[in-house]
Amino acid sequence: MSSLSRELVFLILQFLDEEKFKETVHKLEQESGFFFNMKYFEDEVHNGNWDEVEKYLSGFTKVDDNRYSMKIFFEIRKQKYLEALDKHDRSKAVEILVKDLKVFATFNEELFKEITQLLTLENFRENEQLSKYGDTKSARAIMLVELKKLIEANPLFRDKLQFPNLKNSRLRTLINQSLNWQHQLCKNPRPNPDIKTLFVDHSCGQPNGARAPSPATNPLLGSLPKAGGFPPLGAHGPFQPTAAPVPAPLAGWMSNPSTVTHPAVSGGAIGLAASSIPAALKHPRTPPTNPSVDYPSGDSDHVSKRARPMGISEEVNLPVNVLPVTFPGHGHSQTFNAPDDLPKSVARTLNQGSSPMSMDFHPVQQTLLLVGTNVGDIALWEVGSRERLVSKNFKVWDLSACSMPLQAALVKDPAVSVNRVIWSPDGSLFGVAYSRHIVQIYSYHGGDEVRQHQEIDAHVGGVNDLAFSHPNKQLCVITCGDDKTIKVWDATNGTKQYTFEGHEAPVYSVCPHYKENIQFIFSTAVDGKIKAWLYDNMGSRVDYEAPGRWCTTMAYSADGTRLFSCGTSKDGESYIVEWNESEGAVKRTYQGFRKRSLGVVQFDTTKNRYLAAGDDFSIKFWDMDIVQPLTSFDADGGLPASPRIRFNKDGSLLAVSTNDNGIKILANSDGIRLLRTLENLSYDASRTPEAPKPTINPISAAAVATSAGLADRSASVVAIAGMNGDARSLGDVKPRITEESSDKSKIWKLTEISEQSQCRSLRLPENLRVTKISRLIFTNSGNAILALASNAIHFLWKWQRSERNSNGKATASIPPQLWQPSSGILMTNDVADTNPEEAVPCFALSKNDSYVMSASGGKISLFNMMTFKTMATFMPPPPAATFLAFHPQDNNIIAIGMDDSTIQIYNVRVDEVKSKLRGHSKRITGLAFSHVLNVLVSSGADSQLCVWNTDGWEKQKTRFLQVPAGRTPAAQSDTRVQFHQDQIHFLVVHETQLAIYETTKLECVKQWVPRESSAPITHATFSCDSQLVYASFLDATICVFTATNLRLRCRINPSAYLPASVSSNVHPLVIAAHPSEPNEFALGLSDGGVHVFEPLESENKWGVPPPVENGSASSMATTPSVGAPGSEQAQR
Repeated sequence: MSSLSRELVFLILQFLDEEKFKETVHKLEQESGFFFNMKYFEDEVHNGNWDEVEKYLSGFTKVDDNRYSMKIFFEIRKQKYLEALDKHDRSKAVEILVKDLKVFATFNEELFKEITQLLTLENFRENEQLSKYGDTKSARAIMLVELKKLIEANPLFRDKLQFPNLKNSRLRTLINQSLNWQHQLCKNPRPNPDIKTLFVDHSCGQPNGARAPSPATNPLLGSLPKAGGFPPLGAHGPFQPTAAPVPAPLAGWMSNPSTVTHPAVSGGAIGLAASSIPAALKHPRTPPTNPSVDYPSGDSDHVSKRARPMGISEEVNLPVNVLPVTFPGHGHSQTFNAPDDLPKSVARTLNQGSSPMSMDFHPVQQTLLLVGTNVGDIALWEVGSRERLVSKNFKVWDLSACSMPLQAALVKDPAVSVNRVIWSPDGSLFGVAYSRHIVQIYSYHGGDEVRQHQEIDAHVGGVNDLAFSHPNKQLCVITCGDDKTIKVWDATNGTKQYTFEGHEAPVYSVCPHYKENIQFIFSTAVDGKIKAWLYDNMGSRVDYEAPGRWCTTMAYSADGTRLFSCGTSKDGESYIVEWNESEGAVKRTYQGFRKRSLGVVQFDTTKNRYLAAGDDFSIKFWDMDIVQPLTSFDADGGLPASPRIRFNKDGSLLAVSTNDNGIKILANSDGIRLLRTLENLSYDASRTPEAPKPTINPISAAAVATSAGLADRSASVVAIAGMNGDARSLGDVKPRITEESSDKSKIWKLTEISEQSQCRSLRLPENLRVTKISRLIFTNSGNAILALASNAIHFLWKWQRSERNSNGKATASIPPQLWQPSSGILMTNDVADTNPEEAVPCFALSKNDSYVMSASGGKISLFNMMTFKTMATFMPPPPAATFLAFHPQDNNIIAIGMDDSTIQIYNVRVDEVKSKLRGHSKRITGLAFSHVLNVLVSSGADSQLCVWNTDGWEKQKTRFLQVPAGRTPAAQSDTRVQFHQDQIHFLVVHETQLAIYETTKLECVKQWVPRESSAPITHATFSCDSQLVYASFLDATICVFTATNLRLRCRINPSAYLPASVSSNVHPLVIAAHPSEPNEFALGLSDGGVHVFEPLESENKWGVPPPVENGSASSMATTPSVGAPGSEQAQR
């Protein structure tokens, strides 16, 4: 094959990769043998896809090509064989031995014999050379290190491990260049050629019916300004796949890869296809000085960013003059079939003092309303108590740091308006965009505590819009302005990351979004142009006109699946449309606007169901699936022509601006209940030490910050909402929890379980009487429970498969067997000279349940869980081990907490302490790894939390627990830590409190404190899905909390599981959650008993969550509410 043909293969590989033809890419790599993709090879090995691994290798080498190749194949087949043995699949192991490994017998017969003998062992780890074999994951990782060295040393792979350094989309660029050349050869070249095929040479001879793309996006025009020169094939312009049936064809917006390296912006991938919003949507802002027109605050644009599935929680900032629609049969002010969940009752009236331009509810504390006005004021309201917590006038924080144009402009005319206010997704920051150059970012610390965070001289002229976004897991601020640019800033330090140029008019709005791992930003300008940008410097990917061709905003539904736009023309024609993303066409146009809107219409979406707009002195609503208006409300009158509107996160409250510089809060039944609850709780909240005011329910300033973190990282849907730049979207991705809203008329009541008949509980059978259970865990497979008693003996209960228990999982319905190997030996820890009852026991289970590491004051023992044999002992005291944790990526690395306050990072394989961490002052009582953040969190008897980086083991942060006033913990009180499923937040358990912390800032997001007269907490744990927290108390009570907000939902009293004959001193010491059944947990008691609990099958859950202060019972993956612990204190 010639060198040019070889290079063509590389261009095709790049094209396939950008277009996400993943299987085809690797097939071509293998068949051509030109490029060995090490990343793909590693992934397949990690996943154990052995057939694919060998098939892929076969394109580059055979078993007997050289000694390197032989060793590569041998290691892979040996690993496959050991894994079959580990699963006790003897027949599979024999098959691998005969078919795959026998080929090596001719080269090393002794080795083959030794491998064969492994079949005779109960556990191949009994073979000395394999005794350190960890679990499957770590074994594959260790093998991969060896394989990579062999591949790099193998001459057959030389020059095949590096992909050529190509510019992005090189093949597309060559085709565009060819088309440009063909176009120059046309006899009658047309200015905007519409190229529909690559199968024949281009000619401008025949007209081809479809509307041509604008010159700016047409790759055939030499005027394309961008580096790289040509937009992605098919993205627009000459390669438009089909003529769109709408005036502003959106077809194929991003149906082709962007000029980005790999993330191809494929049509489906980014919902960019639907972005070509009708130009009509854009409406320029009218100056704030004109009282007759409600020019939309920056909010309107952001409306687009706030899609959400929950109730009309999305506020509609649409100062729309929706025509006084007279629906057939009734006037526009009447409602017809208005859904009950739309907020329509005026519950509060607030006097702002100047005209609100933009509003945004806090994403966590859903009764906190942020307001920006036409004179540059910002205010923070607690609408429940009608209290204005914060009020600030516009002021430049550091005039000397401002540009000369800004200083001159302020001297000439000091009047400034707020164009946009918005919370960050977690509510820890909020941004304010002003009509003069400036963006100010504040940090919020609960209550009335607001601090200056960053001031950015962002644009020349007005800053028209502002949004938060999370590209590359980094919080950013996106701004746009009169200077025709869009800019991206680091939210932490205010440094500029990107400037996007290409608009020819002031940029009116931005809408960040996220789809299938592609992050992008839509922007709209007042000339009606819509553009889309990726986080790179490659220029706009699309250029379309929006309906109305003036001021337009865009929004996705909360689940990120539906795209809408709203806009107003200079003549007052308003539009809301839904786009068909795949075809780039308008799917439906909603009706019901006033013929001549008196301002720019703003809109919003909510509950994945409703659209809303402020128009014609009222608020109008549409069902997303119906073009006719659903209803409209005038909020008892007094609204401007195009009111600003904003929903809280769950749609229970709606803030609406009024004519008299005020704000009305409309509420549905949930919202009314939420406001009343807050009024009732204000006294409780005031009792908590951290509550600065009786009105908020803050638990601590930090609380808010973490919730956000929670929100951003988990499910991709959540990410989608977050990328929208609208914090409110986060909670909406999942529809509201049905159990919470099933019967709104009922008053919530704590579920109390006091009788044995009210739940399923089972005391596990015992052979030996034990004084107390010190440690307890379910095996990872979920079919057994392992306990460590205070006398240093382990007990293992196994559930067997049966007709009544087909999956063999642990359950409270069927008793297990107390299991022992045929040898009759017990797993007994080494005991130091001291009394084992006084030692601090600890253990940790390997991920595959094959061995347990354990200590009871003496040496650490490593036990084989199948044979109960002691495989090794190490680290004799002093100091003694007090806590053990396996590294999540490598079972050979263990973090060992010591009673001398150090943490030792120990490598079992080489029997060596790699690092010794110092930071605590008393013994270590808790360790937890996060594989997402690559950190280790430690806790000690000194009530201190530390965060350590697992790459270099340096200490990143440290914080002491805040012990509630009036509580005096024991001198050596344990503090336990456990990571939430999101690996960002962790649970802290102390005898005086339960708390949720956010790791990166090490801040408390939520705290629950038992009232002073109640018993101390003995232990607590997350359920396996991190939606619940199970806690045990010294008085033998068990409490179940909703993890999101640490609200008590169920209490199990001792009488439900302890017979009357049992001493009143008996209580749970440890609690463990089942690894796959969220509603199942087990207790280890002080009398040596172990109990398993499940709710009744008819109930299938532990109680019902109480109504949450912020109106939503969102999951931890969204945003936990920050409420005062005081409200819970009465419960226990």
